[in-house]
Amino acid sequence: MPKVVDPQLRRRELAEAVWRVVRRDGLDHASVRNVAREAGLSMGSLRHYFVSQSELMAFALRMVIDRIEQRIAALPPDDDPLRHAARTLAELLPLDDQRRAENEVWLAFTARAMTDPELRTLRDEGYEALRAGCRGLVAGLVSPGRDPEQETARLHALVDGLAVHAAMRPDVETPESMYAVVVDHLAELRTPRAARPPAEP
Repeated sequence: MPKVVDPQLRRRELAEAVWRVVRRDGLDHASVRNVAREAGLSMGSLRHYFVSQSELMAFALRMVIDRIEQRIAALPPDDDPLRHAARTLAELLPLDDQRRAENEVWLAFTARAMTDPELRTLRDEGYEALRAGCRGLVAGLVSPGRDPEQETARLHALVDGLAVHAAMRPDVETPESMYAVVVDHLAELRTPRAARPPAEP
Protein backbone atom coordinates (compact mmCIF):
# COMPACT_ATOMS: atom_id res chain seq x y z
CA MET A 1 0.00 0.00 0.00
CA PRO A 2 1.47 3.38 -0.94
CA LYS A 3 2.42 5.66 1.95
CA VAL A 4 -0.13 8.40 2.62
CA VAL A 5 1.54 11.80 2.96
CA ASP A 6 -0.17 14.72 4.69
CA PRO A 7 0.30 17.57 2.18
CA GLN A 8 0.26 20.29 4.83
CA LEU A 9 2.78 18.42 6.96
CA ARG A 10 5.05 17.96 3.95
CA ARG A 11 4.77 21.67 3.09
CA ARG A 12 5.80 22.57 6.64
CA GLU A 13 8.70 20.14 6.44
CA LEU A 14 9.86 21.76 3.22
CA ALA A 15 9.59 25.21 4.79
CA GLU A 16 11.71 23.99 7.69
CA ALA A 17 14.24 22.75 5.12
CA VAL A 18 14.28 26.28 3.68
CA TRP A 19 14.97 27.63 7.17
CA ARG A 20 17.91 25.25 7.65
CA VAL A 21 19.45 26.14 4.30
CA VAL A 22 18.99 29.86 4.90
CA ARG A 23 20.54 29.72 8.37
CA ARG A 24 23.45 27.55 7.29
CA ASP A 25 24.23 28.79 3.78
CA GLY A 26 22.30 32.02 3.24
CA LEU A 27 19.15 32.89 1.34
CA ASP A 28 20.91 32.92 -2.03
CA HIS A 29 21.50 29.18 -1.65
CA ALA A 30 17.85 28.35 -0.94
CA SER A 31 17.19 27.09 -4.47
CA VAL A 32 14.56 24.45 -5.21
CA ARG A 33 17.35 21.95 -5.83
CA ASN A 34 19.12 22.67 -2.53
CA VAL A 35 15.91 22.69 -0.50
CA ALA A 36 14.79 19.41 -2.04
CA ARG A 37 18.16 17.87 -1.21
CA GLU A 38 17.95 19.20 2.35
CA ALA A 39 14.48 17.66 2.74
CA GLY A 40 15.55 14.33 1.21
CA LEU A 41 13.22 14.70 -1.77
CA SER A 42 13.62 14.95 -5.52
CA MET A 43 12.91 18.25 -7.25
CA GLY A 44 9.91 16.63 -8.92
CA SER A 45 8.49 15.60 -5.55
CA LEU A 46 8.97 19.11 -4.16
CA ARG A 47 7.03 20.56 -7.08
CA HIS A 48 4.01 18.50 -6.06
CA TYR A 49 3.75 20.87 -3.08
CA PHE A 50 5.16 24.16 -4.43
CA VAL A 51 4.97 25.07 -8.09
CA SER A 52 7.73 27.68 -7.86
CA GLN A 53 10.59 28.84 -5.69
CA SER A 54 8.69 32.07 -5.03
CA GLU A 55 5.74 30.15 -3.62
CA LEU A 56 8.07 28.07 -1.43
CA MET A 57 9.85 31.18 -0.11
CA ALA A 58 6.57 32.94 0.67
CA PHE A 59 5.29 29.89 2.54
CA ALA A 60 8.51 29.67 4.55
CA LEU A 61 8.17 33.31 5.59
CA ARG A 62 4.46 32.94 6.30
CA MET A 63 5.28 30.08 8.68
CA VAL A 64 7.34 32.46 10.83
CA ILE A 65 4.32 34.73 11.27
CA ASP A 66 1.93 31.83 11.86
CA ARG A 67 4.06 30.17 14.53
CA ILE A 68 4.48 33.37 16.51
CA GLU A 69 0.76 34.11 16.33
CA GLN A 70 -0.10 30.57 17.44
CA ARG A 71 2.19 30.78 20.47
CA ILE A 72 0.77 34.13 21.52
CA ALA A 73 -2.80 32.86 21.10
CA ALA A 74 -1.96 29.86 23.31
CA LEU A 75 -0.70 31.98 26.22
CA PRO A 76 -2.86 31.54 29.35
CA PRO A 77 -4.93 34.51 30.53
CA ASP A 78 -3.14 36.82 32.95
CA ASP A 79 -4.70 39.53 35.11
CA ASP A 80 -1.38 41.36 35.44
CA PRO A 81 -0.96 43.51 32.29
CA LEU A 82 2.79 43.90 32.82
CA ARG A 83 3.36 40.16 33.12
CA HIS A 84 1.04 39.53 30.17
CA ALA A 85 2.96 42.05 28.06
CA ALA A 86 6.33 40.54 29.00
CA ARG A 87 5.16 37.02 28.18
CA THR A 88 3.71 38.16 24.87
CA LEU A 89 6.86 39.97 23.79
CA ALA A 90 8.97 37.00 24.85
CA GLU A 91 7.34 35.01 22.05
CA LEU A 92 8.73 37.52 19.55
CA LEU A 93 12.31 37.53 20.79
CA PRO A 94 14.96 34.86 20.05
CA LEU A 95 15.01 33.37 23.54
CA ASP A 96 15.39 29.71 22.49
CA ASP A 97 16.41 27.64 19.47
CA GLN A 98 13.04 27.81 17.73
CA ARG A 99 12.67 31.55 18.17
CA ARG A 100 16.29 32.10 17.11
CA ALA A 101 15.58 30.23 13.89
CA GLU A 102 12.47 32.31 13.25
CA ASN A 103 14.37 35.52 13.93
CA GLU A 104 17.29 34.68 11.63
CA VAL A 105 14.98 33.57 8.82
CA TRP A 106 12.82 36.68 9.20
CA LEU A 107 15.83 38.99 9.02
CA ALA A 108 17.24 37.16 5.99
CA PHE A 109 13.95 37.48 4.13
CA THR A 110 13.55 41.15 5.07
CA ALA A 111 16.39 42.10 2.74
CA ARG A 112 14.96 39.99 -0.11
CA ALA A 113 11.58 41.67 0.40
CA MET A 114 13.05 44.89 -0.97
CA THR A 115 12.85 43.38 -4.46
CA ASP A 116 10.19 40.64 -4.12
CA PRO A 117 6.60 41.97 -4.03
CA GLU A 118 5.11 38.84 -2.42
CA LEU A 119 7.71 38.79 0.34
CA ARG A 120 7.28 42.55 0.77
CA THR A 121 3.57 42.02 1.41
CA LEU A 122 4.32 39.44 4.09
CA ARG A 123 7.04 41.64 5.61
CA ASP A 124 4.61 44.54 5.82
CA GLU A 125 1.96 42.29 7.34
CA GLY A 126 4.40 41.22 10.03
CA TYR A 127 5.38 44.83 10.68
CA GLU A 128 1.76 45.94 11.04
CA ALA A 129 0.93 42.98 13.29
CA LEU A 130 3.82 43.79 15.62
CA ARG A 131 2.89 47.48 15.65
CA ALA A 132 -0.72 46.67 16.51
CA GLY A 133 0.40 44.22 19.18
CA CYS A 134 2.67 46.82 20.77
CA ARG A 135 -0.16 49.34 20.68
CA GLY A 136 -2.45 46.95 22.53
CA LEU A 137 0.15 46.15 25.19
CA VAL A 138 0.98 49.82 25.71
CA ALA A 139 -2.70 50.66 26.15
CA GLY A 140 -2.84 48.38 29.20
CA LEU A 141 0.23 49.93 30.82
CA VAL A 142 0.75 53.55 29.80
CA SER A 143 0.51 56.11 32.59
CA PRO A 144 -0.59 59.76 32.49
CA GLY A 145 1.83 62.10 30.76
CA ARG A 146 2.90 59.51 28.21
CA ASP A 147 1.79 59.61 24.58
CA PRO A 148 0.41 56.12 23.69
CA GLU A 149 1.45 56.38 20.04
CA GLN A 150 4.96 57.50 20.93
CA GLU A 151 5.25 54.69 23.46
CA THR A 152 3.99 52.24 20.85
CA ALA A 153 6.75 53.36 18.49
CA ARG A 154 9.35 53.07 21.28
CA LEU A 155 8.28 49.56 22.22
CA HIS A 156 8.17 48.46 18.59
CA ALA A 157 11.68 49.82 18.04
CA LEU A 158 12.95 48.16 21.22
CA VAL A 159 11.69 44.72 20.21
CA ASP A 160 13.00 45.04 16.66
CA GLY A 161 16.34 46.35 17.89
CA LEU A 162 16.82 43.53 20.37
CA ALA A 163 16.00 40.96 17.69
CA VAL A 164 18.57 42.44 15.29
CA HIS A 165 21.23 42.73 17.99
CA ALA A 166 20.62 39.14 19.09
CA ALA A 167 21.18 37.92 15.54
CA MET A 168 24.39 39.95 15.25
CA ARG A 169 25.84 39.33 18.71
CA PRO A 170 24.13 36.46 20.55
CA ASP A 171 27.04 36.42 22.98
CA VAL A 172 26.09 39.93 24.12
CA GLU A 173 22.29 39.92 23.73
CA THR A 174 21.47 36.83 25.75
CA PRO A 175 17.91 35.62 26.44
CA GLU A 176 18.26 36.78 30.03
CA SER A 177 19.51 40.26 29.12
CA MET A 178 16.83 40.76 26.45
CA TYR A 179 14.02 39.73 28.75
CA ALA A 180 15.36 41.98 31.52
CA VAL A 181 15.43 44.97 29.14
CA VAL A 182 11.85 44.32 28.05
CA VAL A 183 10.55 43.96 31.61
CA ASP A 184 12.37 47.13 32.68
CA HIS A 185 10.93 49.08 29.75
CA LEU A 186 7.40 47.85 30.40
CA ALA A 187 7.67 48.83 34.07
CA GLU A 188 8.80 52.30 33.01
CA LEU A 189 5.59 52.74 31.01
CA ARG A 190 3.68 52.68 34.30
CA THR A 191 5.66 55.65 35.62
CA PRO A 192 4.17 59.09 34.90
CA ARG A 193 6.38 61.22 32.68
CA ALA A 194 6.89 64.87 33.49
CA ALA A 195 6.03 67.36 30.77
CA ARG A 196 9.03 68.14 28.57
CA PRO A 197 9.58 70.73 25.84
CA PRO A 198 9.36 69.39 22.28
CA ALA A 199 12.63 68.04 20.94
CA GLU A 200 14.28 70.10 18.23
CA PRO A 201 14.84 68.37 14.86
